[in-house]
Amino acid sequence: MKAPFFKLPDQDGKYHSLDEYKGKWLVLYFYPKDNTAGCTKEACNFRDSRQPFAKRGVAIVGISKDSVESHQKFAQEHQLNFTLLADPDHKVIASYDSWVMKKFLGKEYEGTARNTFLISPKGDIMKEYKNVNPLMHVREILKDLDQLRFS
Repeated sequence: MKAPFFKLPDQDGKYHSLDEYKGKWLVLYFYPKDNTAGCTKEACNFRDSRQPFAKRGVAIVGISKDSVESHQKFAQEHQLNFTLLADPDHKVIASYDSWVMKKFLGKEYEGTARNTFLISPKGDIMKEYKNVNPLMHVREILKDLDQLRFS
């Protein structure tokens, strides 16, 4: 399945699109909110694993509905070394089926699911990870990436 197109601003206000990642592997991950416990753990795990991804020629991009300003603070505070894209209208999030009904303390609301997509150099979604565990996630992606790249 082809990855849905996106064009969104990063934490510095610079626009990025799916097209600029053609020819390389892309980890595109969706997360609920900057500076929350699970999202911070996930982002820091990607930050700390940047070298194994870079060695494999893989880009990492995170997307949430937070603003450019919020992403900038989040990236600076946690010294994130990858791109965060702002999708305040959650159109891209929805195009990846990651805008979902959630439940917390008995209340239902719409929000971003913690999902990740491994996208091939040709722009195909090779693997989907739904409602991931932010602590185990990076290891799983690296293992799958190695299998896909050499199969």
